[in-house]
Amino acid sequence: MLVFDHLSISVADIDRAREQFDPVMQALGFERFDRENDSSWQRDDEPEFILLPAREPDSGPHVHGRVGWQHLAFEVGSRAEVDRLHEIATDAGWSVVRAPKLYPRFTDRYYASFVEDDNGIRIEFMHNPPREG
Repeated sequence: MLVFDHLSISVADIDRAREQFDPVMQALGFERFDRENDSSWQRDDEPEFILLPAREPDSGPHVHGRVGWQHLAFEVGSRAEVDRLHEIATDAGWSVVRAPKLYPRFTDRYYASFVEDDNGIRIEFMHNPPREG
């Protein structure tokens, strides 16, 4: 049994958020489901990811570092996949926070990029293979 069933995020403009999230989530193998006021993405054996319209859409974007959301990291199978997802996200309008690079402060194998959407929601694409031998 999964510990996390779903993750919901409130956004100011649901249509714009769909435009930004859909290419990324589809590239990660998730299928999109739209309802009247929200969208979700699902993939076998993964928690559901849901976008909801904010109750106060004019409250401004989330600010990284404040109480609340930090970021969501998507682990992928290679550095090339980090690069590919980073490009898909930026093509969909995500802002680059940190371009793909090594993060030796985590491990000597940790390769990642960070992007942020119009709502200030930050995601990471990362690859950290096990140490060989």
